[in-house]
Amino acid sequence: MGGGKQTEEIINILKQELQKFESPAIIIIAREKKDPFRVLISTILSLRTKDKTTISASKKLFGVADSPKKILKLNKKEIEKLIYPVGFYRRKAEQILKISGILITDYNGKVPDKINELLKLPGVGRKTANLVLNEGFGKLAICVDTHVHRISNRLNLVKTSEPEETEFALQKVLSKKHWIVFNTLLVTLGQNICTPVSPKCSLCPIEKYCPKMGVGKHR
Repeated sequence: MGGGKQTEEIINILKQELQKFESPAIIIIAREKKDPFRVLISTILSLRTKDKTTISASKKLFGVADSPKKILKLNKKEIEKLIYPVGFYRRKAEQILKISGILITDYNGKVPDKINELLKLPGVGRKTANLVLNEGFGKLAICVDTHVHRISNRLNLVKTSEPEETEFALQKVLSKKHWIVFNTLLVTLGQNICTPVSPKCSLCPIEKYCPKMGVGKHR
């Protein structure tokens, strides 16, 4: 498909048509309070976890401790109890403690706003780092998760095999004004319509633009 006018039309359509669906968990959390620490921790909690569970666990944790300093007043078992039943909650509790310690020691208690620094934190990959830059700091970055990777390829916007490759490919074809919103739009589309298996193409508002690259069975 490539970039250009058609990409603009697709993004404009998605902005209008996806308003009826609930936003992804991290976007909901970020809108409540634009706090990079909350975005970082809730993104870690969201990995391999349903949105409803992520929101619930984030609210419980932040209700008790919403800063690195407050987190470090808790022990691992207390954090586990607060974030349960997110996926891998024991491992995530340990990561949250380690991250909070590093932020206090190395960054004066603040979340860094540079991707290379974010990637030094335990359990933080490019997806998490870019989402923190987007939603925590309002900085331009393209956050690519499985939904963004899958749908960008189905649309033939890119031809890539890994999410990191997709991130850099999208930087070349996507106007910078869409970098931040692109993740929200495609995650919402991916969760509700353009599913990994048997996507609901008959309900898709951008179906006429989509060559359905790599799609077999669809509804």
